Amino acid sequence: MNNFEYKIQTTWDDRRIDHDPVSLKFESIDDESLIIKIDAPFFGDPEQPKQRAGEFFNLWDYEVAEAFFLNEEGKYLELEFGPYNHFLVILLDGVRQVFKQDLQIEYKAQINGNRWTGIGKIPESLFPRMTTKMNAYAIHGSNVSRVYESLYPTPFGKYQNPDFHRLDYFQPIDFKSLLPLNWNRSNSSDYWN
Repeated sequence: MNNFEYKIQTTWDDRRIDHDPVSLKFESIDDESLIIKIDAPFFGDPEQPKQRAGEFFNLWDYEVAEAFFLNEEGKYLELEFGPYNHFLVILLDGVRQVFKQDLQIEYKAQINGNRWTGIGKIPESLFPRMTTKMNAYAIHGSNVSRVYESLYPTPFGKYQNPDFHRLDYFQPIDFKSLLPLNWNRSNSSDYWN
C-alpha cells in the first residue's frame, strides 16, 4: 500500500523553525484504516497533563502533533496526538462546527530522551468521504514561549494569531491512492450521519 511522509519545518506564519522538524508518516496497511506515525522532538513543555492517558479534549493546550483531513464539502477530521498517550478525535462540518467528538482510536506514544514517537490507527470511516486536502501542525512551549508550527502555513504578517482552522491553506493529498475505500464508498460512514 501507499505511504506519505511530511515534515513540519515552519511556524504557523511561515518562519523557519530552529529545531528538528516534527515528522508525520501516513501508511495504509489495508482498506480499513490509516496508520499515522509521529516522530518529534520532545520539549517537555508544558508539563504532562494530569488527565489520564486516552481521549483528552483540551490536548491542544499541551505539547501536541496534529493532522487535519478535509473534503470538498467542508467536512474535516481533526486528529491530535501527544507524547503522553493522549489523543483527540473531532469531526467537523464547517469551520469549527463540531459534528462529533469523544471518539476512540488506537494510539500509543513513547518518550525516548529528547524525542517522542507515536503510532495511531485511524479507521477509514472517521475520514470525511472523498478526502482531498490536509494540513498538519505541532505545538509546544508555555505562555510567551508557546510555539505553533504548520506544514502549510499562512503568509508572514497576514494574521495576528495562529488559527489551525483556516481551511483555505490546506493543500491537496492523494487520499484516493492512500485509502481507496474513502473514495469508493457510495455514502458517508455512520460516523458522518
